[in-house]
Amino acid sequence: MSGGKGGIQARTAYMGFAAFGVFWGVWGASVPAIRAQAELSDGQLGTALLFVGAGALPAMLVTGRAVDRWGLRVAALLLVTLGAVGTLVAVAGRDFWSLSAGLALLGASSGAADVAINSAAASAERASGRPVITRAHGTFSTMVVVGSLSAGLLLGGLGVPVVVPFLLVAGAAVGAAFSVVADWRAASAAPVTDGTVPGQAGAVSVMEGTVPDPVRATPVADGTVPYPAGAASVTEETGPVAAGAARDGGRRGYPGYAVRLFPLLVVGGLGALAFAVENAHQSWGAVYLADVAGAGPALASAGPAVFAAVVALTRFAAGAVGSRHAATVLVCGAVTAAAGTTLVSVATAVPVVLLGLALAAVGTAVLFPMLMGVVAAHVGEAARGRATSVVTTVAYLGFLAGPVYVGRWAETTGLPGAMVAVAALAAALAVLTWPSLRSAVGTGSPWDSLPASGRAEDVAGRAR
Repeated sequence: MSGGKGGIQARTAYMGFAAFGVFWGVWGASVPAIRAQAELSDGQLGTALLFVGAGALPAMLVTGRAVDRWGLRVAALLLVTLGAVGTLVAVAGRDFWSLSAGLALLGASSGAADVAINSAAASAERASGRPVITRAHGTFSTMVVVGSLSAGLLLGGLGVPVVVPFLLVAGAAVGAAFSVVADWRAASAAPVTDGTVPGQAGAVSVMEGTVPDPVRATPVADGTVPYPAGAASVTEETGPVAAGAARDGGRRGYPGYAVRLFPLLVVGGLGALAFAVENAHQSWGAVYLADVAGAGPALASAGPAVFAAVVALTRFAAGAVGSRHAATVLVCGAVTAAAGTTLVSVATAVPVVLLGLALAAVGTAVLFPMLMGVVAAHVGEAARGRATSVVTTVAYLGFLAGPVYVGRWAETTGLPGAMVAVAALAAALAVLTWPSLRSAVGTGSPWDSLPASGRAEDVAGRAR
């Protein structure tokens, strides 16, 4: 990995996603045991999962500003919190209400951590010039496999209580948090692109509260982005990516930066559909194998593991695909996910179910990382935490709704019918991708701005 600030930020992103992946791998493999411990039906489990959203959404809305202000220390704290809350859920989730209360806390810590690590990955991708977002999500999926298989071995092979895997996750989260803090300190002193060190004379300080005004007197009517000297024109071939890179010279969290909500909401809406499909498989794969295909605990845990392994391989393989091809990649991914989910819905044998999950994983793997790449290309460093917060909060609605959606359909039609309903979500994403992205990025305008006296009308015009 390359040195300098970009390399350090990338390492931090990978570490955060690794810890996050271990947690969700253990969770996916533990859902049948937690459901049995709480004595819930499929419908009750789906309802309990709604409390994840009740905790996640308000936490996600405020995390972006916290990241912009305090940096990666926020991610470290949230990873430790997530590990602790997971252990609490495993211990205290003995009935519907105790499990629901624990899931609300789990949602808050998980949603906030998701915003923090995605913001770290977006910043690392811009700083390093490497496809960090896709690779970080690949790291997440790889560690989901590790967590899922480990939990399956512990629960099914050794018969340990369900709390034991979560205790191991909590320990891993503490280790990851220490690593993130160490990297944050190293990044604060690392050279930036011009060779200066943040905080030295002549460089923008990332620690102090002062920052020189980055706005130039250059007229904006000629298409030049009104940011620091050297900012690229959004009408040139370099496009909004170069414009965003030029804006990164400003201080993280500069209070004047604002984000345009419309394109972020559009991208977040597509992300919601993508996450609904992905988490439906991740959360219900083990249950489907157990209830429909008759798999035992150890074999049922192979569902989330196979899904996550294929997602990881696909993300690493697709890491070089840039956001310039976002629409094509998203449509192909959604169609593939729909096909795989349909195969799952008609399968009753374990190998066929696993094949369908693998095909669905190939499709879903590229969806959210590609959408985050689009955001990173259009938003500068100073507003990236807030932009990431908006997109991930909206997308998280799908992440939360997916398992609930499956549970409700399963109560009415059974799990095979619920998988057909999930395939319909993937098909909807395929249909909506082209017009949605065209409306969001068709103008080529940046998605953040720094309004200043004397050019408010121009900024408003650019936003339109």
